[in-house]
Amino acid sequence: MTSVRIWGTGAGAVVVLVAAGVWARGSSAVDAGMWAEVRPAIEARLVTQSAGTGAGESEPALRSRWFCRAEALDLEASGGRVRAGINTLCEEYGERAGALVLCSGAEIPEVVRLERDPADGGYRVVSEEQAPEDDSAEWLEHHFSHHAAARLEQGMTSTALRAAARTHFGLPAGAPVRDC
Repeated sequence: MTSVRIWGTGAGAVVVLVAAGVWARGSSAVDAGMWAEVRPAIEARLVTQSAGTGAGESEPALRSRWFCRAEALDLEASGGRVRAGINTLCEEYGERAGALVLCSGAEIPEVVRLERDPADGGYRVVSEEQAPEDDSAEWLEHHFSHHAAARLEQGMTSTALRAAARTHFGLPAGAPVRDC
């Protein structure tokens, strides 16, 4: 009789562990196909919004421009609408004397809502939210899953943005990066 109780307890524990594993794995999944559809609209909006805000834009000889990317953290689609919890990184680069010059930049988590554009069938951004400066921890907790919040703590790398900027300015892959 004792072995049956132990076996029953062990089986119950296994069921709980499997259920927890399924929940944890499911919470981190982002539909790659959906992300590929909405990402261009999100990143184009980021570049457009950043223009005119950088330190390098006041130096015409620098010919700076913004480079932005977004990472999907949470993605939900329903009836032609998409809610995307994202982390964004935008950096303003220019070129001076064979070096890449970093002038401005920011990494900001956002919630973006998109809907299908009837004109071309793609997606367009209809709203976005960012954490208020005075209470970002609470905002993040209410707007992102636990898995997404953990990924936000890891931050984003600027490697891809620097590579795109070097290519844009015709610089070699190993060109140094300097401050504005």
